[in-house]
Amino acid sequence: MRTYYFDTKDGVPVRDRIGLEFANAAAAITHGKQMAGRIRRENPSGDVDRHVVVIDESGEEIHREAIYPA
Repeated sequence: MRTYYFDTKDGVPVRDRIGLEFANAAAAITHGKQMAGRIRRENPSGDVDRHVVVIDESGEEIHREAIYPA
């Protein structure tokens, strides 16, 4: 299992310092997409520049999911 981090960004990043373990990057990306959907449902309007960014253990961004797609 590898640890992945889920930052939110909209100009100023909010860093995930704990992370979650997933078997692979695909599972972590799926979780990031679900997070974006959950935020969108809880707050139906927001900044189109806001994203959930999936970061792997090495600090590399592996996916960016828009929370409020244009």
